[in-house]
Amino acid sequence: MRLLFTREIGSEAARALLSTPTGLVDPAIEQTVRSILNDVRARGEAAVIEHTQRLDSPLITAANLRVTKEEIERAFEEVAPEFLQAISTAKENIEEFHERQRLNSWWDTSRPGFFRGQMIRPLDRVGVCVPGASAPLASTALMTVVPARAAGVSEVYLFNPPRRDGTLNPHVLVAAQAAGAAGIFKCSGAQAVGAMAFGAGMIPKMDKIVGPGNAYVVTAKRLVYGYVDIESLPGPSEILVISDGSGRPAFAAADLISQAEHPEGRAVLISPSESFVRETLAAIDRQVNDLPAESHVHRSLASHGVALVSRDFDEALDLANLFAPEHLILLVQDPALWLPRIRNAGTVLFGDYTSKAIDDYAAGPSHVLPTGGTARFASGLGVHDFMRRTNVVSCSQDVALELAATVETLAEVEGLPAHRRASEIRREGGGL
Repeated sequence: MRLLFTREIGSEAARALLSTPTGLVDPAIEQTVRSILNDVRARGEAAVIEHTQRLDSPLITAANLRVTKEEIERAFEEVAPEFLQAISTAKENIEEFHERQRLNSWWDTSRPGFFRGQMIRPLDRVGVCVPGASAPLASTALMTVVPARAAGVSEVYLFNPPRRDGTLNPHVLVAAQAAGAAGIFKCSGAQAVGAMAFGAGMIPKMDKIVGPGNAYVVTAKRLVYGYVDIESLPGPSEILVISDGSGRPAFAAADLISQAEHPEGRAVLISPSESFVRETLAAIDRQVNDLPAESHVHRSLASHGVALVSRDFDEALDLANLFAPEHLILLVQDPALWLPRIRNAGTVLFGDYTSKAIDDYAAGPSHVLPTGGTARFASGLGVHDFMRRTNVVSCSQDVALELAATVETLAEVEGLPAHRRASEIRREGGGL
């Protein structure tokens, strides 16, 4: 990691470093994605299959694009018993967490003749992107499908890239089935996003697309918004560890390294304690030696690793809110004192034994979180992403008369005479 000192480089330089955007649009990628989306929109399932054959597996056909019951049964036979137990435990915690997020319809009848309320309904159909290029992300199947099911979505379809032999990783299949996916398709990338947005043969049109992906998936999601809803445009994963110097350097190092295991993962450490920063960096040097040379860790730390010694802990908190990280680990003696100061973060973890890995896999919240500073205005994936609110209003004649002056004045100011007349005709007792 690069060791930088805010008192040497200046606080403004540190702020500029942490606020550098990571989600800029690549024109070449956008052109490629537009071409694929247009093809899928025009030719449907045939285009989806051809692009999947070209990019992932030449063995994909209309006959095997959708995973069969027999393939799922074989997957359960192939995985180890301890994996099945891990999936069961993680799913239970994810369900418990998201069931507490459920929204309820409400009705206000407190004023005679004035009925107001809100109907809460789940979406009908959701598509989930689960990447597969870098690793078999079985946990992402849980972290996307389970919240949707907890919201009451009846049809959740999962999309995962096939291996060269035309199969999916059995761990992803088992996780998707356990999570409650209504169907699993062997495709990903822009062609899968297009299929979800427009519908393509056996792939139905979705109401919403969720889940992470590479630059092609993110670009495709951005371009199809409006045909379908999307939950976010995720960028490279990121972690920020801030400490008052009381945490364990070895634990901080392990979390920073685990973040750097993601391609282009950003790992940042901030503390007013120079000794804590230096001890953490030394621990990183020791721990990375135990990892394989082909790991993303070495490249990510070299390119995106940053360690800052802040003037004080207040400045560390200010920089954390500026960075608005996906994951924020708070290593302090009294978390309850400092937690209210955290305004911008996808998830906050505190306590020496609360690793990023626990949050990623088993604690309960979804690990699909806002990145690239979007935690300033966005939240992690949850039940709210899969529900819609429908407003309901009913006015008696007395209430309509009571509000008439307000309605007609505002309509006149806005230059909308038909709006004003809609109120007047009722106030005057007109109509057929």
